Amino acid sequence: MWTIRIVSARPANGDEGMKRFFRALGVMAGISAFLGAGANGAHAAVRDLAGDWRGMLTLRQGISLPVVLHLAAQGDILTATMDSPAQGAFHIPVETVRLDNQTLTLTLPRLSARYVAKIRDDNRTLDGEWSQRNNSLPLIMTHGAAEEVQKRPQIPKPPFPYRSEEVSFDNPSGPAHLAGTLTLPQGKGPFPAVLLITGSGLQDRDETAFGHRPFLVWADTLTRKGIAVLRVDDRMRGGSTGPVESATTRDFAQDTEAGLRFLRSHSAIDPTRIGLMGHSEGGMIASMIAAHDPGVTFIVLLEAPPVPGRPIMLAQRDWAMKQSQVPQAVARESDRDFIAVMDAMTPDQSQKEADQAADSAWNKIKGTKTGLPADMRIVTMPAIRFMDRYDPASDLARVRCPVLAVIGSKDRQVPADIALPAFHRALAANHQAQIVELPGLNHLLQKAETGSSGEYSLIEEDIDASALDLVSDWLKAQLHP
Repeated sequence: MWTIRIVSARPANGDEGMKRFFRALGVMAGISAFLGAGANGAHAAVRDLAGDWRGMLTLRQGISLPVVLHLAAQGDILTATMDSPAQGAFHIPVETVRLDNQTLTLTLPRLSARYVAKIRDDNRTLDGEWSQRNNSLPLIMTHGAAEEVQKRPQIPKPPFPYRSEEVSFDNPSGPAHLAGTLTLPQGKGPFPAVLLITGSGLQDRDETAFGHRPFLVWADTLTRKGIAVLRVDDRMRGGSTGPVESATTRDFAQDTEAGLRFLRSHSAIDPTRIGLMGHSEGGMIASMIAAHDPGVTFIVLLEAPPVPGRPIMLAQRDWAMKQSQVPQAVARESDRDFIAVMDAMTPDQSQKEADQAADSAWNKIKGTKTGLPADMRIVTMPAIRFMDRYDPASDLARVRCPVLAVIGSKDRQVPADIALPAFHRALAANHQAQIVELPGLNHLLQKAETGSSGEYSLIEEDIDASALDLVSDWLKAQLHP
């Protein structure tokens, strides 16, 4: 999944600040939170507050985000972490925790964010507000409230009519060690196979996010139809290892190529019938590899960007700010700031050079000497700088194998109005390419109301049946003529 956003440091109306707050939490470094020793009786108060607290943050669009606060007591010291389960962010540290009479204050200075709440109902309720810069929303949290069990009816349950192998292989150029699961249909084989490629961000082999496990569902669906499926943990997830700080899409493509080599050497796999299926950035990787590897039998691109990252990121930001009713003048300034920072950096710069370039650009347009704010620094990462300049169309135009490109009409991360015409241009010479828009589906290929990422965890299905059927039927036609 691919969402990068910078919003101007000036105050903005609506709830965008809070949504940005939760996205930024996922990349916060660990910092202990302390409560200084108070007056007599403080120990008992601290002990009473320890435990799990749960609440719901309701955004203006009517979307609700569950929030979990974990407070732990060590004597007169509290440590705190929080979760935003809907956005896949867990155990995120809070920088400071303060208890003053019946008021609890949590602060995250690097994000300009804090939660201030009154303690009520015999230490069972926190009644307060989350705030970031000039944005604030009410948040009531309950001590010890039962965790809501998410309904995920598509998650497969045993017994399975196929077998699974825990596998591993290496990418020496990483160096990376990759671990995954290979599901094989019943029978002798050799079987056709598909290698699943995750989207941006480090994910496990099931592409677990927002309480969903879409790659597990894909593996189950396709293996039941006679196709072997290999799904792999990204570096530093599950059983995989390898450097990640400076890794870009090309580095992860090398990991995928190692997976291809593994499949081609497996006795149960037909090496002449192996293809790639990638979601979001994973689709970019699939076309990168297929462009120069004639042994790739087919590629399936699920919500993959066919254009450079810049127009995608600008479109994401534009939609989000319109939904949050950000004034046009503020939105234009935010776009200006974003473009200036991105223009100042290049993919081949070292991290130090990119940081310096971003700071210089920010100081120039803002008239400050403080440099790029900490919660915006993610855009200086090598992976983002690479995506900003890399044009997938150049590789797509060289792909000669069959291609299925699938875009949901309500995808707000790779918008259909950008992706569809770009795919048609890039694949114009490939007469084995099929480009399909699925009405009403979001970036995760779920049936959605608005397509906002805030809905992802609230939708029960992992993947809509229309997407599962489309891909399954297309693969059957390619592999079993």
